[in-house]
Amino acid sequence: MDRWSADKANAWWATQGWVCGFNYLPSSSVNFLEMWHVDTFDRDTIARELGWACDLGFNALRVNLHYLIWRHDPDGLIARLEWFLQTASDLGLKTVPCFFDDCGFGGFEPEYGPQPDPTPDVHNSRAVASPGRASLLDGNEWDGYETYVRDITRAFARDERVLFWDLYNEPGNRMVFEATGSRQYEPDFSARSHKLMQDSFAWCRSEGPVQPVTVGAWVTPLPGSTDAPYRTAIDQDALALSDIITFHAYWDCAHVAQFIDHLEKLNRPMLCTEWMARPIGSRIDGQLDLFHARNVGCFQWGLVKGRTQTHLPWPADLVAAHGGEADRTIWFHDLLDENGQPYDMSEVEKVRQLSGRV
Repeated sequence: MDRWSADKANAWWATQGWVCGFNYLPSSSVNFLEMWHVDTFDRDTIARELGWACDLGFNALRVNLHYLIWRHDPDGLIARLEWFLQTASDLGLKTVPCFFDDCGFGGFEPEYGPQPDPTPDVHNSRAVASPGRASLLDGNEWDGYETYVRDITRAFARDERVLFWDLYNEPGNRMVFEATGSRQYEPDFSARSHKLMQDSFAWCRSEGPVQPVTVGAWVTPLPGSTDAPYRTAIDQDALALSDIITFHAYWDCAHVAQFIDHLEKLNRPMLCTEWMARPIGSRIDGQLDLFHARNVGCFQWGLVKGRTQTHLPWPADLVAAHGGEADRTIWFHDLLDENGQPYDMSEVEKVRQLSGRV
């Protein structure tokens, strides 16, 4: 299958209505390996928290899978994903599955089995990549990556509960979040990420999905730069290969409006698949209005405060690079506490208002 035409993509978008969603990990999971593992797949927590999301007015969610879960337990992963899709659908939520992810912020290679507890006071301290940065570099499991993408796509290729396929989260992201509150970088493996992204488009499309296929552009210039956003080779290729335009934008409203202006020239539906980080000005108040007014779908980061500790800030130097301060008295991501109570009631009211829930 070829990339959708712009006309086909826009016709699909016209049938969807405005997408207002969130990125999801249950509060009981420290990473996506823990979420999908047979021993820690927490149905009770997932059902409860997705029910809260429905009450808030959300209509979609984005969730990462993990290659290691499929490699060790392919039928089990498909069965758990089937349960997840149906649970979400029963609550009026469409799902965006994501196959691969380079965000190994914890600095560890993924290991199948029980996951460690979070490092105290560190944002996303146990985040591991999929398939893993070392595995990606040695390339010995490339056939496995192909079978994984084909297997999952084939199982749900005509499933209306799947909104679209997001093949790869932030390909080439090398950051590690240190307990010292700073960031480090691992050696550059972006050429391998780029190759896996390209191959994933071909593998997924060969299974004939009725849903659009995409990878989000994610690299944005720092304040004061005159560079255009999303200009890396990987981002440019992602935009050229995707049926619909998806992007990440952890910036204030003024910057995000510029990013939308830039991407609008591509004449395809646009969805921001990651945003919302309060201390750097990426807030529901104002920015959700922007997305709604421009008919840009959106998926904020986080629903319920939990073991990922994403209510804590990014490393201080990364926050500063985005024009903010790593203020630990302000939640960075997430909307609700573990009991379903809103961090900020005005945010909840805004979501309900724009989603048409009230």
